[in-house]
Amino acid sequence: MDYSTMCPKYEAAADILGKKWTGRIIRVLLGGPKRFKEMKEQIPEMSDKMLTDRMKELETLEIVSRHVYPEMPVRIEYELTAKGRDLQPIIESIQLWGENWM
Repeated sequence: MDYSTMCPKYEAAADILGKKWTGRIIRVLLGGPKRFKEMKEQIPEMSDKMLTDRMKELETLEIVSRHVYPEMPVRIEYELTAKGRDLQPIIESIQLWGENWM
């Protein structure tokens, strides 16, 4: 790998994963589909607005999919797409690094 220049694809990936809360959201969703409230329970310090904004971004990037179930009341779940699930080894590597060095 050539580290003498910056690759635009690396930059784009680092920008996505480097956004505050994104890695935590992905880590939560690696556990399976979740409702908004369930994600908030696992990341309580994150505001509702920030979670909503990040979920919209991740949906636009096709990392997360949103499923609406027409029940009473309406149930909405979020889950990782194949693109999002491909981040699992990266999230696990960050976890391992954190356990070793933080």
